[in-house]
Amino acid sequence: MTYQKKTRAIPSSSPDEVENTAATPVLGDRIRGLRKRRQMTLMQLADSTNLSAGYISQLERNLASPSIAALVNVAKALGVTVQWFFSGNTPVPAAEEGFVVRRGNRLQMRYEQGVVDELLTARMDMQLEMLHVRIPPGAESPKSYSHEGDEVAYVQTGQLEIWIGDDKHFLLSEGDSVAFSSQLAHRYRNPGVVETVIIWAISPPSY
Repeated sequence: MTYQKKTRAIPSSSPDEVENTAATPVLGDRIRGLRKRRQMTLMQLADSTNLSAGYISQLERNLASPSIAALVNVAKALGVTVQWFFSGNTPVPAAEEGFVVRRGNRLQMRYEQGVVDELLTARMDMQLEMLHVRIPPGAESPKSYSHEGDEVAYVQTGQLEIWIGDDKHFLLSEGDSVAFSSQLAHRYRNPGVVETVIIWAISPPSY
């Protein structure tokens, strides 16, 4: 599959799921468009994700930013990965497409509480996904979530408090890293007073 410039939607699990839009698609448009192609009602998607139909409606109308756990559940129910919802609007030079991601040219996802994920990998068909994650002071993923794969997180700046499975709880500082199975339910927060920046790797890209 040939991956298009960043002004196009991120490919999903099959070619007919790629949105053909001239402008940068937003999260709500992608959720609503994919839900309709799946012939799912708001209530059916709500039942599949343990979210309320009202909350999903807010996401589709871009009236709310999702939590990480909520978007993971929506992606699972719609048969795609979270990568599918990342967006950007800067064209990629043809010579760099599929190889290079410039700092100001990253596909991005914004979550509630100001958490921002940016893709560092240029292709979606690799066996590794890398993210640049920014977590404001006090922000957290209040609900645990899980998915396929393995993860490694390296704390570049700040602190990261992370819960893994039923009994693992760690406080990481600058220069620390943690590795774990993504199938273990996990959540995290920034307990510090400065922004936490993390380089996060997931293999295979199931998030």
